Amino acid sequence: MREDRYDAIVVGGGHNGLTAAAYLARGGLRTLVLERREIVGGACVTEEIAPGVRASTASYIASMLRPEVIRDLELGRRGLKMVACEPALQSVFEDETVIPWWTDHDRTVKEWSRTSAADAATFDRVDRRLRQLASYLQPFFLEEPPNVNARGWERIREGARLARRFWRITGDEIADLASFLTGSLGEFLDRHFESEHIKRMYLANNVYGMHSPPYRPGTSIGLLFHLLSGGEAEVQGFYGHVIGGMGSISSAMADAVREHGGEIRTGTPVARILVEQGGARGVALEDGTELGARVVLSNADPKRTFLGLLDKGEVPEEYRLSIEGIKMAGPCAKVNMALGEEPRFRGMPEDADPNRRSLATLVPTLERAERMYDVAKWGEIPEDLWIDCVVASNVDPTLAPAGTHVMTCFVQYVPYELAQGTWEDKRELLGERVVKKIAEYAPNVPGAIEAMSVVTPLDLERTYGLTEGNIFHGDLNIEQLFFMRPVPGWAGFRTPVEGLYLCGAGVHPGGGVTGAPGYGAAHRALRDVRKRR
Repeated sequence: MREDRYDAIVVGGGHNGLTAAAYLARGGLRTLVLERREIVGGACVTEEIAPGVRASTASYIASMLRPEVIRDLELGRRGLKMVACEPALQSVFEDETVIPWWTDHDRTVKEWSRTSAADAATFDRVDRRLRQLASYLQPFFLEEPPNVNARGWERIREGARLARRFWRITGDEIADLASFLTGSLGEFLDRHFESEHIKRMYLANNVYGMHSPPYRPGTSIGLLFHLLSGGEAEVQGFYGHVIGGMGSISSAMADAVREHGGEIRTGTPVARILVEQGGARGVALEDGTELGARVVLSNADPKRTFLGLLDKGEVPEEYRLSIEGIKMAGPCAKVNMALGEEPRFRGMPEDADPNRRSLATLVPTLERAERMYDVAKWGEIPEDLWIDCVVASNVDPTLAPAGTHVMTCFVQYVPYELAQGTWEDKRELLGERVVKKIAEYAPNVPGAIEAMSVVTPLDLERTYGLTEGNIFHGDLNIEQLFFMRPVPGWAGFRTPVEGLYLCGAGVHPGGGVTGAPGYGAAHRALRDVRKRR
C-alpha cells in the first residue's frame, strides 16, 4: 500500500539533499528526506573514532560552501561556525622547509620570495589573473549551465545570458580561460615556475580527488575551480575549519529542513524510485513501503540513481548508456587518528599558532605524483603516498578530551580496484604506509596513536554511498563539467524521467561541500511544480 502523498521526496540525506529539501520545504512543498544511514550528512559528517573522540571522517575542510545557502537557510543561527584556515594551505618538505599559502595575496608573495624571488613575482601575476578568470565562472555556480540544445527564442535568451556574463572578457582572457580549462597542470607549472617547492605548493592545491596525474590534459582546471568563492563573506579560495566537524554543516541544514516543515527519516533505505507512465511518482523502501510524491530528487550519484534505483526499461537507452560511461574510479582514501600528543612536523616555526600548526600537506614532486598515479592505476597501493594532514583539534577543542588530538589524513592516488587481494586484506597495509610516510615529517606520530580508522575507497562506496569511492560523484574533468554534467543534453537537474531530478554532486557545478547542486535542483523543481499548478 502506498502511504501519505508528499509533494517532494529527497532520496539521500547528504548535505546537497538537505539543502534541496530545505529550499523545497521553504517553498511550501510537503517534503520528505529519506536517508539509509542512522545519521544525515552523507560524506559531510562528524563521527566518533574512539570513545569521546570525534572526527570529520570523510569530507574534512569547508571551502566553497555557498554564502547564499548559509544566509537563506540561516545556518549561522543554527550553530554553524567556521574558522578560516590561516594559512589556507601549508606544505611540509623533506628538507624541513615549511611553506604557507596565506589567504592574503601580498603576504604570500612576500613569503614565497624567500624561496624564489622570480617565482613570487610570477605568483603575483598568475594569481591575480586566475582570480579574474574565476570571477567569470563564479555566477554559473548557482545558475544552470548553458543549454547548448536550446532552440528558437530560448536559444536567444541563453545567448544573452552568456553575453551578460562575459561581456567584459578580453581576447587574451578567453585564450587563458581555454588554456586553464583544457591544459595540463604540470606543463603549466614547468612553463611558469622554477622552484620545485613552489611547483609542489600548486600541486598541493589541485587535482585532489581527480583520477588524473598532474601532466594529463585538463588537470589545470583545478587552478580555477579552487578559486571560486565560499564562506559567509564570499571569499575567493576560502578554506575553513568547521567547529564540531563537518557534520555541523549537515546538522544545521537538517534543522532548517525541519523548521520549514520538512520531515527527515534516517535508517530508511530506498529500494527503487517508482515510475508510472514515464514519470516519477514516489519511492519504494526496502521494507516494501511505497511513498507517493509529485517530484523525486535523488541525492545519490547518477550511476547509483539510474543503474540501481530504476529498472532498465524505465530509462531511455541512450541516456542510460551515457550514465554508464561516466568516469568514476575514485583515487583517494582517508585515515583518521586519535593521538596522545600533537604532531610535531619538522621545520614548523616555533612561533606558529595552533591554526597554522593544524595544516601539513605532504606533497610529492610532479614526477613522483605521476609515478604514484601509475602504480595506483594498475591496482597497487603506492609505497610513496601523498597525504594531506589536518590536526582539527588544534582549532576545535570540542572534538576530543583535553590531551587528545584529532588528525585526519586525506590520501591521494590509491586504487578502487586492487590487482590482488581485497581491501579488507589491504586495509592494514594502507594504514601502515600512511603512518610511515607521516613519520618522515613528524617522527612523534607513530608512538602517539591511540586509535586509527582507515577509510578505503571501498568504504567510501559502501558506507557513504559514493560509487567506486568517487568523492565528486563523477570525475572532475572538462568532459564531465558544465553543460556536460552529468551527461550532455541533461545538465539542468532534470532527467528523462519526468518529475525526477538529480541534486547531488554528480550534477552541475560538481563536488565539494558547496550546497550548489542542491540549491539548483530545488529551484528547478520548484519552478516546474509551480508551472504545472
